Amino acid sequence: MVIEGEDSSLVRDVREVWRYRELLSFLAWRDLKVRYKQTVLGAAWAVLQPVLTMVVFSIVFGHLAKIPSDGVPYPVFVYAALLPWSLFAHALTESSQSLVANRNLITKVYFPRLVIPIAPLFVGLVDFAIAAVVLAGMMAWYGIVPGVAIVCVPAFVLLGLLTALAVGVWLAALNVQYRDVRYVVPFLTQLWFFATPVAYPSALLPEPWRSVSGLNPMAGVVEGFRWAVLDRPGLPGPLLIVSVISVLALLLAGLRYFSRMERAFADVI
Repeated sequence: MVIEGEDSSLVRDVREVWRYRELLSFLAWRDLKVRYKQTVLGAAWAVLQPVLTMVVFSIVFGHLAKIPSDGVPYPVFVYAALLPWSLFAHALTESSQSLVANRNLITKVYFPRLVIPIAPLFVGLVDFAIAAVVLAGMMAWYGIVPGVAIVCVPAFVLLGLLTALAVGVWLAALNVQYRDVRYVVPFLTQLWFFATPVAYPSALLPEPWRSVSGLNPMAGVVEGFRWAVLDRPGLPGPLLIVSVISVLALLLAGLRYFSRMERAFADVI
């Protein structure tokens, strides 16, 4: 086999990831087993974090601060937003640290490096599916029946994953050269959380600021997911359009940067 250098190409990178899809599935399965190995509660950890956060937010923001929830019981309102947010936060954190965590693999054998930051996305999907069972139970308890918009849920989940990947590949490539990136990620995620309408509805923002907030891609993901699951009237169209454009721009730029830096990973990691 002759390995020749060639110019960076997004199409080439996608083709290479597809060729190494078995490695991708192996890394995802390995990360899933490591996540729940030797744990007391096992998969229950995927439920505890959003549930406990929902309880705290319901007391502070729902009961004390009286934050409006678009006519939906506040616990359901905030939990429906915490699901896509938790998926995004986990995928972003793990993707950003993935290259450094797999340094031994990177320095020993050739494979498309993009496989490594993609693998954590699938682990997040497992946690998401487990936590979604609690949301279904809460909706049944409060008598909330989803409408036909529920079929759009996979699209919003995919948009959240693409957002995590878009930022994750940037941070993963930067983390190879600058190890203090790992200290920036928790702070960035915390700021991003409060900039996203999780504990409050985006309707609190007047236009045009509501549409401008779509520059935060997770604003469109969270509002769209709530709209699809809770059968709320009025799809947040302008907000969602801006979010989709932001995700695509971030993703294309991130993949381009990752591909350009990929050749030096084994040398500096």
